[in-house]
Amino acid sequence: MDIKISKVANSRAHELRKDELVFGKEYADHMLVCDYKDGQWGTPEIVPYGPLSLSPSTSALHYGQAIFEGVKAYRQPDGTAAVFRPEKNWERLNKSAARLDMPEIPKEIFLEGMRQLIALDNSWVPNEDGTSLYIRPFMMATDEFLGVRSSHDYKFMIINSPAGPYYSKPVRIYVQEKYVRAVPGGIGYTKAAGNYGASMLPTSEIKKMGYDQILWTDAFEHKFVQEIGTMNVFFIVDGKALTPDLNSGTILAGVTRDSVIALLKENGIPVEERPISILELVQAYKEGKFQEAFGTGTAASMSLIQDLTYEGETLTLPPAETFPIANKIKKQLDDIRYGRTEDKNGWLFKVN
Repeated sequence: MDIKISKVANSRAHELRKDELVFGKEYADHMLVCDYKDGQWGTPEIVPYGPLSLSPSTSALHYGQAIFEGVKAYRQPDGTAAVFRPEKNWERLNKSAARLDMPEIPKEIFLEGMRQLIALDNSWVPNEDGTSLYIRPFMMATDEFLGVRSSHDYKFMIINSPAGPYYSKPVRIYVQEKYVRAVPGGIGYTKAAGNYGASMLPTSEIKKMGYDQILWTDAFEHKFVQEIGTMNVFFIVDGKALTPDLNSGTILAGVTRDSVIALLKENGIPVEERPISILELVQAYKEGKFQEAFGTGTAASMSLIQDLTYEGETLTLPPAETFPIANKIKKQLDDIRYGRTEDKNGWLFKVN
């Protein structure tokens, strides 16, 4: 596919301090841009990273037609870079697009555009273990029109950000019973910007209480767990891995979630995808059967959970570094991502 490329005169990659990486703070030299007009996608371009010029009436700003994805590229032992399962992100972006009545992005634009962009900005992929190049594809409505209808025009973009760990230590979780993240029939299964906007106040409130993230519960009874603010969630109970199923349409189908489920099964660990009541977890904790908990997500990778607080009671788990299952799966996942072991599942998309 032909992509017009306009390179920066001087790369800023040499300014990158890998020991000071903060998630989402620094951005690579270039970005991919592609516009949808008159019912079709135009030719994508790779241009220097920089500000956008938008009308104050741009419809995404008023009516929320905005979706995004999170992908990561990892430095390989031979010096090349590889992206982890980007085709799954392409599929999920298009599911989000369909639900928000936005056009689907062609596979070639998404994958080949990403490949050429990362190849150009290859020097921005960090080398150290635990680091990666975070890739943010996104799409927004660009009609200059103040009327409640689906936009006619859209902009698809990809930007990149070198990243260290999202969480630097095991996280403390607050089980939410007041606010609601998603309901059946809504957009909880999409990666829509509005899902995250609605979470900001509840998250700020629990952080003031000393917690790191929210474990959302169902909208009707506040009893069945859904997902954590930035992650899907897993519980190891009596040697089995429990994770909420996707059937209600309230939970994001995480790429890392899917990968972890595959690795758990390869290791002979039973996996149950089903509704999980917080009361079931409390009872398992009282019986000494609640052994581990962790979250999964592209940004967060696998983040171990130190404790959960529900109705004033804190369920404190063993030290996270002693989790036998979570730490084993995390190492296996990292070894695949960084090319340290055979990629038997074909999860790596080679860039160069």
